[in-house]
Amino acid sequence: MNDLYARHRGVLPDWLALYYDDPLEIIHGEGRHVWDAAGNKYLDFFGGILTTMTAHALPEVTKAVTEQAGRIIHSSTLYLNRPMVELAERIAQVSGIPDARVFFTTSGTEANDTALLLATTYRRSNTVLAMRNSYHGRSFSTVGITGNRGWSPTSLSPLQTLYVHGGVRTRGPFAELDDRAFVDACVADLKDVLGHTRPPAALIAEPVQGVGGFTSPPDGLYAAFREVLDQHGILWIADEVQTGWGRTGDHFWGWQAHAQSGPPDIVTFAKGIGNGTSIGGVIARAEVMNCLDANSISTFGGTQLTMAAGLANLTYLIEHDLQGNARRVGGLLIERLRSAAARLPGVREVRGRGLMIGVELVRPGTDEADPQAAAAVLEAAREGGLLIGKGGGHNTSALRIAPPLSLTVAEAEEGAEILERALRSTY
Repeated sequence: MNDLYARHRGVLPDWLALYYDDPLEIIHGEGRHVWDAAGNKYLDFFGGILTTMTAHALPEVTKAVTEQAGRIIHSSTLYLNRPMVELAERIAQVSGIPDARVFFTTSGTEANDTALLLATTYRRSNTVLAMRNSYHGRSFSTVGITGNRGWSPTSLSPLQTLYVHGGVRTRGPFAELDDRAFVDACVADLKDVLGHTRPPAALIAEPVQGVGGFTSPPDGLYAAFREVLDQHGILWIADEVQTGWGRTGDHFWGWQAHAQSGPPDIVTFAKGIGNGTSIGGVIARAEVMNCLDANSISTFGGTQLTMAAGLANLTYLIEHDLQGNARRVGGLLIERLRSAAARLPGVREVRGRGLMIGVELVRPGTDEADPQAAAAVLEAAREGGLLIGKGGGHNTSALRIAPPLSLTVAEAEEGAEILERALRSTY
């Protein structure tokens, strides 16, 4: 056990998850690469859990943070804050939500917590619909709507949560149906649930389930859900903490794959917008955002330093069409991985869109999840110089691949080769 790991275990909680048998200390990053304390260089295909979205040490962001730190770092939301207003204006403009209002937090967990506060207050109901296999954060309220046992340490909750089908296309009772029949079955399930409960406040859903292993429904499912929800006045919350800002390539927001019935009432975001700085937030139409009848503030949400980073990062992202790059390079990477997987008996599925790719592993000859293999591939990829993530529902058996959106074709090919070798060494 190295010294830092021993010190970590001496003062931090046992439940604080760490990757690798010999945990890694990352001390430097540049572009799509990071270095550890021993000087080893890695191609980073996980970006600090989809958070270093643009690039490590992006000069434009570094410059903006440095200049802002030299002026003022923080003042709280009790004072006018020009960078916060400017970033809110940009986000409202690209949100797709009419008459949008933006509230900044420090994390995705806090953003989802705020969305729940808004929805339950607006609707005067503490019943929430959520998706099976979902993940929405680690606060008391967000754990209560997380449909993933591995990340739900308590059944206690201030909310009554009802889980509906649809977040996982290739597993569950509707997996064998074609896309149209799958959507119809999920809508019928939603209608049935609504017939057995008091009117819910909202449905919260990740367009692509992140911790759940990058699973998603057929395009249009949430639009079909929205038609039912609107009949009951139920709000739609799109959790875009992992899918937002162009990562899926085809769309700027994940919900836009389900836009036939209009935009969500509430969108939550975090992670990539700050490129590593702590930004989360909520976008909602004004009627919903303004429903609170008591004062509120955010001490650290919207602080000048993080807003400067977010502005610089969003500007770079749009001006350099990183959404388009995610679509082009991500498409090549997915096809490369699918070609490799076709020759490997333990790979059940390569799924995803853009630079949000999941590789689900099973025990060869079965349909049973193989978390041991996923852990082994994670280790082997690290040995080969590649950092990836893992996730999944009933068992953590999906590899999660989510590089910075500036990934080059050459880096995608290099990462695919390392991952293929890691998979071959395991199966």
